[in-house]
Amino acid sequence: MPNSNAKFHCNHRGGQEAGRQELVSRSLQSAQHCLESQDFGTAYAHYLLVLNLAPELKTSVKETFQFSLFKWAEELDSLARIQDLFNCYEQALELYPNDEVICNSMGEHLFRMGFRDEAAGYFHKAVKLNPDFADAKENFYRVANWLVERWHFIMLNDTKRNLTYLKAIENAVRSGCKSVLDIGTGTGILSMFAKKAGASFVYACELSKTMYELARDVVAANNMEREIKLLHLKSLDIEIPKHIPERVSLVVTETVDAGLFGEGIVESLIHAWEHLLLQPK
Repeated sequence: MPNSNAKFHCNHRGGQEAGRQELVSRSLQSAQHCLESQDFGTAYAHYLLVLNLAPELKTSVKETFQFSLFKWAEELDSLARIQDLFNCYEQALELYPNDEVICNSMGEHLFRMGFRDEAAGYFHKAVKLNPDFADAKENFYRVANWLVERWHFIMLNDTKRNLTYLKAIENAVRSGCKSVLDIGTGTGILSMFAKKAGASFVYACELSKTMYELARDVVAANNMEREIKLLHLKSLDIEIPKHIPERVSLVVTETVDAGLFGEGIVESLIHAWEHLLLQPK
């Protein structure tokens, strides 16, 4: 009897595998027919089924899957079915999370819809995945021109200003301020000043996705990614101990443009004083 049961289970598994292979084969044929008739939505659905049933085929069907995705996304865009479009890209990125072409295409749709900060994140990821991907690099630089204000470059090249900030931070750290929070870190320059001055713990928050990614690159290029904790958050949303373990002894910021009024920097500083900064005894 045990041998009979084992044979039954073996035959059952064999039948399931044969059924899976048959369904995959038919779905691939159907997908191809749909592409030929330009029924891109149905072709995309067939490829989703194939990839979920047979993930081992990811490499062989990748190009035709991408083609069906991009064509279907164009149709969804023209029909203003934005949520469906995003759902398709989310499904695609679940299957191919490290595909620079899909990331770049998602960024292009976001950029056209006006979501420039989010688009920059996808372009940046595509470039990180493939530094030689010319389209993604061009897209990232283009969206960065929209998001990075020109005064950033002027400030970064103002040697006198930078040295003044550096000296002030060094004096504060030497006087006993060993934990630092940088609000609106931008490129991360003040955070790096604090770490170089000898601060034991440095935290930095940045609301802009583009500037946050830029700060990560700059900090990593200076070998400080393990010493400075970067948070993609508004300072008002920072919680203790969820985001930082305890109150800090020094808050620094250089948000001195129109953000002083438009981005609530006054409220941010009050919040930092009341909730994030150590109070004098």
